[in-house]
Amino acid sequence: MLGELTAQRLSGKNAIVTGASRGIGLAVTERLVAEGARVVITAREPDALAQVAASFPEGTVVAVSGKADDPQHRADVFETVAREFGGLDILVNNAGINPTYGRLMDLELGSARKILEVNLLGTLAWVQGAFHHPELRFANRHGSVVNLSSVTGQVPSEGIGWYGVSKAAIAHLTRTLSVELGPDIRVNAVAPAVVKTKFARALYEGKEDEVAADYPLARLGTPEDVAAAVAFLASPDASWITGQVLNLDGGLLNAGGTA
Repeated sequence: MLGELTAQRLSGKNAIVTGASRGIGLAVTERLVAEGARVVITAREPDALAQVAASFPEGTVVAVSGKADDPQHRADVFETVAREFGGLDILVNNAGINPTYGRLMDLELGSARKILEVNLLGTLAWVQGAFHHPELRFANRHGSVVNLSSVTGQVPSEGIGWYGVSKAAIAHLTRTLSVELGPDIRVNAVAPAVVKTKFARALYEGKEDEVAADYPLARLGTPEDVAAAVAFLASPDASWITGQVLNLDGGLLNAGGTA
């Protein structure tokens, strides 16, 4: 009975998932569709995104390729949701970049600006666009936003310090938006530790057992772990939850670890 209820809890809901061609974004899309939602997915590579969309049941997933920090791309996505689905209920801001690795003292400032442009300002811009688009009726439909933060935004992590700064900002952005947009729109975030994706493989590849030993649950995260939490926060089961940043870290931070 519980499984049946969970499978239907997003029935009739319409969603946007950014950065959805692989990894966490793809897993989130799979989970939302499995629970009854229809989803517009976005990512930079049109061929990869089209292939992902084609793998879902007809009518459940629509692909719109483009860069998350491109205003025209965002406008195209919102228009597609309005045309295809008639309204928006869930916005998952998953798209993010981290093209640099090393000490902050050696960080090229142009790269730093680009990270903030995509990770932080991009997240805000997606929320603004959904909120202001009259045909999406995001507030009237009591929409839910789930942002992707990171445990690197809570504790310094070697080599990816600026990425952590951007994710710390997303956590505070989440809390601020939750106050501004309540009671009509809920805004929450998830903060994963190391998840086994192509994006994070430099953090664990060739040393997975060693890295996982720092986690009380003795394993790294999977995209499906994150997707389950996102689906919960987006669902009516979380209707009295807003402004929260949910750590998905296998106990890492409580054990004094860093990502």
